This record gives sequence, structure tokens and C-alpha cells, in this order.
Amino acid sequence: MQIQMRETKIPGCYEIKVPVFTDKRGVLIKTFQHEAFMEQKLNHVLNESYYTISHTNVLRGLHFQLPPEDHVKIVHCLSGDILDVVVDLRVGSPTYGIYESFHLTPENANMVYIPAGLAHGYYVNKGPAIMQYQVSKSYSSTHDSGINWRSVGIPWPEKNPIISEKDKHLKHFDDFQSPFCF
Repeated sequence: MQIQMRETKIPGCYEIKVPVFTDKRGVLIKTFQHEAFMEQKLNHVLNESYYTISHTNVLRGLHFQLPPEDHVKIVHCLSGDILDVVVDLRVGSPTYGIYESFHLTPENANMVYIPAGLAHGYYVNKGPAIMQYQVSKSYSSTHDSGINWRSVGIPWPEKNPIISEKDKHLKHFDDFQSPFCF
């Protein structure tokens, strides 16, 4: 069984459905297949991998790294239930300022491929939620950035989520001068 990729309304952003193998012992889920990424001409060089553990009603984002340390992300939910969201920040893109959302759960066995130039965030519908990240460049604190989670009209499930102080004070989309080009 092969990984299946569906390009979303945002160019270069894919929802990935991964193969699940189940037997009496449990489940095996294949999260990467070189050939599938090559076929779509997707950057699959991964330099860093990490995960977060978040409680119900937590909102993280909307995050990205600025050039020249901007990176591709592949995210998937290992436990819990996530509303995952990306926003296109690439000037000249037909979907500039548009968001796309995904329902990520282990049972859905889906992931999101997020090209450079998109902001990413998520809300935890049911925790604890473990989100796995694979990124093409290592974290750079001097290039770490984001836009305010309320500033692009995303219908988040909670009006007062649990959010970090940093995320509360991110610039609004309308005040953000994007360095990303399509």
C-alpha cells in the first residue's frame, strides 16, 4: 500500500494519507515513503524532528521561520484530536492570506506537508495530543516568527483557548510584511 497525497487549495500544501497495517498484535503506520515524495517533487530532506504534548483547549500558532531559515514541515498527530491549520503567506500566491484546515487524528492516519512560506498552528480538540514535526531546517530562534491566531478569520472551536504569552502578542496578518514569495 502506498502513501496517498492530495494537493489542497493552497499550492504546494498536501494532505497525506498514510498506509495502516492492522493485525492481532496492533497497528503499523508507514509515515514516510521516499518514492511518493519524489513523485510529487516534494522536499523531503529532514534536518530536525520533534514532538509536542498539549492539553485539551490548547492553541499553538500560527508559526513559521523567516528566510533564509524558512522550512518545510510535515506534521501528524500521534494521539489526541487536532484541528490543524495553515495560512498562505507567499506574496503572489493565488491563495495569499487564505487558510486551509485539517482534522488530524491517529485513526485518520493523515499528515500535512507544509511548504515554506505558510504559517502553521493547531487547536487541541481532545488531549493529551502528541504532534510530531519533521522539518527541513533546524530551529532558529532569531528567525522564529508568527502571526496572531485571531487575525485571518479561522473559525477556531474555542474563543478563549489556552495559549502562550508569545502567541498572544504575535503581529496581526494585516500588519505583517511578508518576506515570502510564491
